[in-house]
Parts: sequence; structure tokens; C-alpha cells
Amino acid sequence: MADRLRLLAIQDVEGMEGPFYFRYDDIGADTLAAPHSHSWGHLNYAAHGTMQMDTEGLRFLSPPQYAVWIPPKVVHSCTLRHAIVYRSIYIAPALCGRLPAEPCTVHISPIIKSVLADFAARDLHVPQTEADLRLAHVVVDQLAVAEVQRCYLPAAASPALVSVLEALQASPGDHRSLAEWADSVHMTERTLARQCQRELGMSFGDWRQRLRFLRAIDALEAGRTVQEIAFDLGYSTASAFIAMFQREAGTTPEQYRREFCGIA
Repeated sequence: MADRLRLLAIQDVEGMEGPFYFRYDDIGADTLAAPHSHSWGHLNYAAHGTMQMDTEGLRFLSPPQYAVWIPPKVVHSCTLRHAIVYRSIYIAPALCGRLPAEPCTVHISPIIKSVLADFAARDLHVPQTEADLRLAHVVVDQLAVAEVQRCYLPAAASPALVSVLEALQASPGDHRSLAEWADSVHMTERTLARQCQRELGMSFGDWRQRLRFLRAIDALEAGRTVQEIAFDLGYSTASAFIAMFQREAGTTPEQYRREFCGIA
């Protein structure tokens, strides 16, 4: 599949003066950033769309409320199946001491969003004035106290659970119960539930809901109607889908579409 993807240029920050570099891109679908690393820390944020990053055997899928933090010198890659509006902050190693030492997903605060939006609007890549440098340092302060998750949609390791999750990703609208999924891989419901908690850090139902939420974001940005999305994701009514989306995003699908997609 990788040979069908367009390669994304890697940002070179080595030897760059100043403690910050901000990058902004509108990146098309079916794009790949090949495995690479930086001596700087690296925050990756999709202001619109969802993003997949891989590092050290971990896979990160993040909606617009979250970003992926990559510490200095960690090899990582990025695969985009759908177009995104990309925001990235490179942070010099000396400022990374208070930030997570392992790759992770971090919740993006309204303050961070506002600074990124302001810098992007001004096409500002290297803060130089005292005011802009203060804002950049505020971003670091916010990241230091941000809610951290190992991964928004974690991957499994055991073959049985891997097969279940792969089947769900191929058909997120499949509404079989945990017991039915357990029967399909020849184990008890209780054993499968324990594997989910141990390997994913969450219940099977929570993982499926997060998968559906990520797929809903892509569908909303593609212009699909709420009713179409609800049906495709296995919800019996649009209201049930809207309730799920609001729990995850803190906003309704249509409000999300207007705010993040610029669609009235």
C-alpha cells in the first residue's frame, strides 16, 4: 500500500536557531511521511481531520481535540488516508524536560488552539518578538499540564483480539455484542473483556465507540449527512449517533461540521 502513497517532505530543524519552529500544511489524502526522527520534540496536530502516526510499535489515531507528542530522537512516521489541516510545533530539546518522555496523545486546550490559529493566520514559523515568544512558551506550559493518553485508539497484541479489532475497522457498523465477538474467536466473553482491559486499557465498547467517532469525523468532513453516517456506523437512529458524538466531541455533529469543517 505504501507505494500508492504520496511522500510528504520532512521538515529539517537541525541546527535551526531559536527554540521553536511552527509548521502549517494542508495535506492531501493518501500521503505518507516516511520513518524519521528529529533531535527536537515534535507536536503533531490535525486541526481538521484525523491523523495516524506510528512509532516504536505503537499506533496513534487522533481526532482534532488531541495531538500526538513525539519526544526528541524518537523515530516516527505518519500516514494520512484523508486530507487534513496540519499544525506542528518543533520544540528545542532544552525545553522538552517538562514534557512527556514517551510518545503519547495529549489533549489540546483552547489556549493552544488559539495560539496555533493566530500563528497560522500570520504565517509565523519562527517566533522572534517578545510577545510571540511568550505565546510559544505558553504552549509549552500548556503541554506540560495537558491530559495525556497513551493512545486515543490503541492497538492490540494478542492474535484473537487483533482479528476482532481488524474486523471492526473493516466494518465499524458491525453491532455484534462482546459475547458474539468472543464466540467468533473461540473464547469466553469474560476472557475477551479482560484482554481488552489489559491490552487496550479500556472496554470493548469504549474502543468501538472511539473507532466510530474517528470514522464519523472523516465522514462529516467528506460532506456525508448525519443520517447516512449514523446508518453506516450501525446506529438504529440518528439521535443515538448524535448522542455518542456529543459525548466524545462535546458538540453535535452539525456544530462540529460548522466549527471544524467550515461547512454551513
